[in-house]
Amino acid sequence: MSERLIFHIDVNSAYLSWSAAEKLKQGDRRDLRTVPSIIGGDMASRHGVVLAKSIPAKAYGIVTGEPVAHALQKCPHLVLEPPNHKLYRQYSQRLMELLMKFCPLIEQVSIDECYMDFTEYGRRCESPAAAAAQIKDTVKNTLGFTVNIGISSNKLLAKMASDFQKPDRIHTLFPEEIAAKMWHLPVRELFMVGKSSAATLEKLEILTIGDLAHTNPQILESHMKKHGRLIWEFANGIDDSPVQTEDSELKGVGNRTTLTRDAETAEEAKHTLRSLCRQVAARLQKYGQYAGMVSTEIRYASFTEVSHQRKLATATAKADTLYRQACLLFDELWDGSPIRLLGVRTSKLTDTPEPVQMNLFDYTD
Repeated sequence: MSERLIFHIDVNSAYLSWSAAEKLKQGDRRDLRTVPSIIGGDMASRHGVVLAKSIPAKAYGIVTGEPVAHALQKCPHLVLEPPNHKLYRQYSQRLMELLMKFCPLIEQVSIDECYMDFTEYGRRCESPAAAAAQIKDTVKNTLGFTVNIGISSNKLLAKMASDFQKPDRIHTLFPEEIAAKMWHLPVRELFMVGKSSAATLEKLEILTIGDLAHTNPQILESHMKKHGRLIWEFANGIDDSPVQTEDSELKGVGNRTTLTRDAETAEEAKHTLRSLCRQVAARLQKYGQYAGMVSTEIRYASFTEVSHQRKLATATAKADTLYRQACLLFDELWDGSPIRLLGVRTSKLTDTPEPVQMNLFDYTD
């Protein structure tokens, strides 16, 4: 079996880029990306936090997620642009439609990023980098904004590569490049290592991704359970997860919601998970489907996303069962950081419930 070729495509500062592109299209002479600017300031929906920032704004020390008031203290002449989520959905759709022309095997994981399984299509191109350059330049020239593209043989390394130097760049991170390109990075920069995990690792004197890669995984499991094994695998570039194309997405039922304010306690988060599970269960029942797998998704206030899935012993369409499993997954995933978005998704659907062994106590008059 030939090695896979995976692209991770990520829009550079998506909200700000899309607002800037639209304003230029409408005749505005100022490009928000070239001046200290942010997307934010909508007190009603996001409590006045920075949703996206320009590179000039970053030079003032402005960070995503901080209060707009703090950002203005750092840069009094900061340009504020309110968010326009309808516009962002439109630009996201245009991007995916454009990318489909290059390769239809796409898994969209958020409004501004996706994976592309370019394995078969790569054989027809001069090189993976040349194909990625054509995609990147076409997006820029056609839609008016830039993307980073990471290239590797699996999704994890492709995502890590796309996070290297920005904007408007292409980076590779193949297994043979891990030691030189990834192991020197701080451990907190590894995908799936949040603040809590990083703090635990630093107490163990694991400071870089290379340190983590060379740690005995049993030691990590003793401190961090299954998550310790997972991040050890990631530090070593191990990931065999497939690109979930649109066809496979139709085989699942799920729902996600952006919270009106960041959840900071498990109680708040699980209240939302219960509501999501009820909605998902209602849709399963409407479609006459039973789920054999459930997954929980978290997006932190830092915009880092994590998810985990669990196979069910028996396929179900019951809200309470989905909720119990979603909570178990949440407890495994959550690192204690403020939560911006929660999602629950079911897959491995069947239209016939699996037979369940019953006992005498299951029978009632």
